[in-house]
Amino acid sequence: MSRDDAEAGTVRVLVVDDQAMVREGIVLLLGLLPGIEVTGSAGDGDEAVELVGRHAPDVVLMDLRMPRCDGVEATRRIRAAHPATQVVVLTTYADDDWLFPALRAGARGYLTKDADGEEIVRAVRDVMSGQARLSPEVQRRLLERVTAPEPPVYGAPGSGDLPDGLTPREAEVLELIAEGLTNAEIARRLRIGSATVKTHINNLFAKTGVRDRAQAVRYAYRQGLARPPRTGPPGADVT
Repeated sequence: MSRDDAEAGTVRVLVVDDQAMVREGIVLLLGLLPGIEVTGSAGDGDEAVELVGRHAPDVVLMDLRMPRCDGVEATRRIRAAHPATQVVVLTTYADDDWLFPALRAGARGYLTKDADGEEIVRAVRDVMSGQARLSPEVQRRLLERVTAPEPPVYGAPGSGDLPDGLTPREAEVLELIAEGLTNAEIARRLRIGSATVKTHINNLFAKTGVRDRAQAVRYAYRQGLARPPRTGPPGADVT
């Protein structure tokens, strides 16, 4: 079946998900939907790129967190090599660490896995017609990101570089550690997963050479990445 079929109403879809049960369930669901033909399925990003080159699907339903090659990198490679193939993310994750990289990589749709069949079909049709399709939760995150006030900058005036190769997100996590927030509270504040918070903390600990949260707090104060509290116990030393 060719792209003429898509114009006639049939859209050829490739399903990508590393969990076999989830992948098979999505394939089964799509097989019941009108105007959808499943061309194949893949268990990771590398296999997805290979199958797109082989079958030239109209749309790829792409999971994000996968081994070997994740969905963001696979989307980037597919969009670069096969611009006629559109990508709709279908994932559990709607936090900033996955959402914005996926959209920057070229995804035109972003749905969470609680989407029903009608939403999936609508997303597939929309991206085929050149529109974007984002779940309500994702639209809310985008709006919050656009309208959120700029975070305060505590570094030296005019200095845009972060110390020790920290990323802006790692510096943000470090600032919240200095505020005394737990991992769960940081996850809620930043709207990211707890596992993602742990990854950021491990990375910033490795980059800065600190061994625990107390050292991380002192580092944040010394580098101007967080403000020490205005009051404290007599003789408290944060240097």
